[in-house]
Amino acid sequence: MARRYDPERRQRIIDAAIRVVGEKGLAGLSHRSVAAEADVPLGSTTYHFSTLDELMVAALRQASEGFAKVIASRGGLRGTDLAGELAGWTGEWLAGDRTGVELECELYLAALRRPALRPVAAEWAQDLADLIAQHTDPVTARALVALMDGICLQVLLTGTPYDEGYAREMLGRVLATEP
Repeated sequence: MARRYDPERRQRIIDAAIRVVGEKGLAGLSHRSVAAEADVPLGSTTYHFSTLDELMVAALRQASEGFAKVIASRGGLRGTDLAGELAGWTGEWLAGDRTGVELECELYLAALRRPALRPVAAEWAQDLADLIAQHTDPVTARALVALMDGICLQVLLTGTPYDEGYAREMLGRVLATEP
């Protein structure tokens, strides 16, 4: 029997992995659960992703596009009101699809225990810091990214509504201390 050509299969597997993590958390992610969700043979998942870490890296790369889409939809970073722009981006991202936001954070935090995910998580944070550093110094840019991460985690973990005014004020305080 000839092998069926399916150029979209790898992407369907990644999409399925994101859905599985969104529904069941990382604990529910397995080659078998992803294969069932993607409606592909189990061998297809292991063919494209020999380890779960490889699959999680692909899922994290794709999931982390959510914040990048917010940035792009707002026309990038203008830098005229840096604290306001960053607070607005954060609010727009948090107001988006809750499952997607939680998924991004869950995969991002999974890097604590899964070394294979660390380069992807670090790349995301560095890319954002590099973008911000076009309007401030690199150290302040990294501090702003850390503050935004902390605010996002607090909103997600506590269920407290996002307060854009508070975020703008705190981001402004960090900016006020730049050299």
